[in-house]
Amino acid sequence: MEIEINLAEPEKRKTFDLEDLPFGKIFTPHMFMMKYDIKRGWHSPQIKPFSNIELHPAAIVLHYAQTVFEGMKAYYGVDGKIRLFRPWDHIARLNHSAERVCIPKVDPELVFNAIKILISIDKDWIPKKKGAALYIRPVIFATQPNLGLKVSDEYLFIIILSPVGAYYKEGFNPVKIYVTDEYIRACPGGTGNIKTGGNYAASLKAQEIAQKKGYTQVLWLDAKEKKYVEEVGSMNIFFYFDNELLTPELTGSILPGITRNSVLKLAPTLGITVKERKISIDEVIDAIKKNILKECFGTGTAAVISPVGEIYYKNRSYLINHGKIGKITKLLFEYITSIQYGEKEDTFNWTITL
Repeated sequence: MEIEINLAEPEKRKTFDLEDLPFGKIFTPHMFMMKYDIKRGWHSPQIKPFSNIELHPAAIVLHYAQTVFEGMKAYYGVDGKIRLFRPWDHIARLNHSAERVCIPKVDPELVFNAIKILISIDKDWIPKKKGAALYIRPVIFATQPNLGLKVSDEYLFIIILSPVGAYYKEGFNPVKIYVTDEYIRACPGGTGNIKTGGNYAASLKAQEIAQKKGYTQVLWLDAKEKKYVEEVGSMNIFFYFDNELLTPELTGSILPGITRNSVLKLAPTLGITVKERKISIDEVIDAIKKNILKECFGTGTAAVISPVGEIYYKNRSYLINHGKIGKITKLLFEYITSIQYGEKEDTFNWTITL
């Protein structure tokens, strides 16, 4: 399908100071939009001026949360070239998520082409400093009006762009996380392993409690026993025990993060032993007490790698590495971001230069 292009008026395309950027609050002047109906399939792809959308009050997404999304980034490299980090993996995960909640898959080639064109039009909105990037948010949602649970016959697919700085106000400084054994985010057989809106709605109550106590994110435990560590609200989690890097194995309720996968592939090339297995919260706390747990960090597209300096569990807080950034955490962060910004050779073929 050919993508129709309608540009915004010149005065609406002007950029402003991109130095001190919040996360996800500023948007570029253009967006991609494509429609679906059961008779025509996906149709009418277009790039148009950024605008509000109109939804019927009975749209299925508003009542039954039939929606999926993705998040990826474009970076201005030190050589002046624009790079995407693992876009094909993100597009594949979008389709995996869509299939789980009965949303029709999108053509990966079309999506990639739409992202390329959209970025080329709004390239002046990509921040030109390390630590900042252009966040790319594809989202698909059900638009058919129907007050009754069913698979929608109509959808809207949108891609919007947002110039962003650090995801956490702490930047690349240790964050504090709160372990909840009261609320559950997801369970095997559910939707915890895909990016759908309902997962994040389910996390809000515990997140609110954590923030009121001064913690940045929630560390979730498994639904059955409330014993095993799963993931943080917006990140996968890693622990460095002595000379071994560990992360929870994918059990069907943990999101298979792209950055998580990048760490799993990168670490062995840097001489770091890394394993996926079940990790109990008691093991983590015991390792902190015995000074066996040397480092902890989260991984995700938004933050890339975020060091964890403190864990709160059962009315007690525990410092990790004296609340400081660990050597392994820093090494992995600097290596991945150096690939993203074109400072190191990409031997993994993760980046695509536009």
